[in-house]
Amino acid sequence: MKKIISVVCVLFALLMALSLPAGAAQAYTTYTYSIDGKPLYSPDAYTAEKVITHTSMGLDTALSNVNDMVTDADGNVYIVDTDNNRIVCLDKYFHLRFEIKNFTNGHGIADYFTKPEGVFVTEDRYEGGKLKYKGRIFVCDTQANRIVTFNRDGSFDSIIEAPKSELFSEDAVYWPVAIAVDAYERLYVVSTETSEGIIVMTDKGEFTSFIGAQQSALSVWDQIWRRFQSKEERLRSEIVISYPYNNITINEKGFIYATIYAEPLLSQMESAITSKATAGTYAPVKLLNPAGDEIMRRNGFWPPAGEIDYKSPDAGLQTIPGISRIEDAACGPEGTWSIYDYNRSKIFTYDYDGNLLFAFGDTGSLLGNFTSKSIRAICYQGDVFLVLDGSGNITVFKRTEYGDVLIRALHHQNVRQYDLALDDWSEILMRNSNYDAAYVGIGKCLSQGNVGRYEESLEYFRAAYDTQYYSVAYKEIRKEWMSRFFLAIPVVVVAVCILLSKFLKRAAKVNKAVSVSGKKRTFKDELYYVFHLMFHPVDGFWDLKHEKRGSVRGALVFLGITVLALFYRAIGSGYIMNPQGTGSANIFMQILIVFVPALLFVIANWCITTLFEGEGSFKDIFVAVGYSVLPIAIVTIPVTLFSNFVVAEELNILNLFIVLGFIWAGVLLFFGTMVTHDYNMLKNLLTVIVTIAGMAFIMFLAVLFASLVMDIVEFVTGIVSEVTYRL
Repeated sequence: MKKIISVVCVLFALLMALSLPAGAAQAYTTYTYSIDGKPLYSPDAYTAEKVITHTSMGLDTALSNVNDMVTDADGNVYIVDTDNNRIVCLDKYFHLRFEIKNFTNGHGIADYFTKPEGVFVTEDRYEGGKLKYKGRIFVCDTQANRIVTFNRDGSFDSIIEAPKSELFSEDAVYWPVAIAVDAYERLYVVSTETSEGIIVMTDKGEFTSFIGAQQSALSVWDQIWRRFQSKEERLRSEIVISYPYNNITINEKGFIYATIYAEPLLSQMESAITSKATAGTYAPVKLLNPAGDEIMRRNGFWPPAGEIDYKSPDAGLQTIPGISRIEDAACGPEGTWSIYDYNRSKIFTYDYDGNLLFAFGDTGSLLGNFTSKSIRAICYQGDVFLVLDGSGNITVFKRTEYGDVLIRALHHQNVRQYDLALDDWSEILMRNSNYDAAYVGIGKCLSQGNVGRYEESLEYFRAAYDTQYYSVAYKEIRKEWMSRFFLAIPVVVVAVCILLSKFLKRAAKVNKAVSVSGKKRTFKDELYYVFHLMFHPVDGFWDLKHEKRGSVRGALVFLGITVLALFYRAIGSGYIMNPQGTGSANIFMQILIVFVPALLFVIANWCITTLFEGEGSFKDIFVAVGYSVLPIAIVTIPVTLFSNFVVAEELNILNLFIVLGFIWAGVLLFFGTMVTHDYNMLKNLLTVIVTIAGMAFIMFLAVLFASLVMDIVEFVTGIVSEVTYRL
């Protein structure tokens, strides 16, 4: 009896397993990105629920070459069926409401579409209880070079012909493929044959302006060469144009998301991604205000551009090389927005600040997967996310409980209910401890509103490497601290200035006394002399060499001080200056960073100047180099100290001081070599350039020699191992 029961249980389990839908398998992985560009897996925010085919829609003929899909406030879905020259309207349950195919135009003549590619739907707008604007359906009748509008029931409304303006080039072709309309019935049209930017016009077809023209990519040589060309030559040369956008959408604030993918710009786009550029010059997706200004916030670890870890062969997330090909954007709830990667069939969703909330999707055959390069459009339908593929099927993604909590947290944060948002973000963090957006959200809630728990918020911002909001919270803490010690701060500043002034006067007095005493220089005199040399390089380096005011031991001391200064910078920089804690805290590494370039310069310069009649010895050059580097330490130490008390807006000032310190050291080194070798300005400049090339050559020889030594060691080791094995 027990055996029979066991067999029945096993058969029942197998039957249940076989009856599970195909979508029950894991179709894709949801993830975000770390600050290092590595994927961090997270719970699913959306799961595939079902696929809507043309049959379930109630269509007699299959959709062919679909190009766009939008929804309205009632959840109705509008699809552009390009090859069948029609617009298909479905209700919120994805059943056919009506088709727009043949229509009677305003002249009473039968009319039809010619390969339409874009659609947009506006809502009724009321002001003072009266209907101000009537909602309409705008269709880009692409190959007919026009936009056709319909009422929300599908009846014909008007035809908007191609706009006219002198700003269009003579051979311009109006080829509308995407359209967005704001609350004031301004039309924003993307034309694939119009490179001047997005076309802005009224609903009557009156041209207003171009906005958001993509900057063209000229090589450095082309930019230089065109400056020397005459006007006629520039006209005869190849015309340099910008590149048109491929899609467009608009959010509830009237801001425009525009996507672009142009192969000539791929290197610039990739550079913008890898450098984490916050400017939108070569961004694959831009946010434009009605005036055409790029206003997208890019506060995340990486700018919104789709896939980031596309170079790692073992990433496990994709096998397709190159940056994402962004073809469409969709605006979601609470300021979120999504884009899709055409090449990888993946969806990336961001918040309004540009933080990646989640990415999902993949190629494959399971429910929720798509074949490569098959997605045609994406849009939101309330808490449902819709994806239209090349076969005309709609995959419906339902938001999960985790996704609901995430949207709820954003909502509470947007309406400034920070206590509720704090609970939501805490719940998300319990579900996903690697979710940086949750750390930022908690930090915001603690630092904003009536909470004011700034000290606690700093820890959460640190955990997410968010320097922007960390600065905002720290500024409040610093403001409170300064209000408590507002009398002590100026006293300390004045005291430091007085002490510095007295020290410099003391150094000047010692240096003057030593110069006329005729006595043997002490080690203290050699150290004091650097403060005369830094402000009087020509006279200073002359006396350094000819009157022996410096020494090798003094140069070693100053190189050592520079090592300690850089080491202090590595371990003592404030969070704003060094949020990731990068930088070597190994004192030996700092020694190599300082002494290797210094010795390379000394060796290369001595070799070069020996051939070019230089008067300086190896020792003279080394002493000059050692006395030249001290400004780096003098600037680095206070900058590192102050980096613990600045906010993000002040960081550029500290970086400027660092740059000035290196420039100061470079100027001293230049004059030091010039005076040491008794060269004129031009000859010394040429010598320094050749010296830098010589340093590179020496490094090459060193690497080559090390490689040869390693090969010899490996060869000898192999022989010894072989002999030992045979014996």
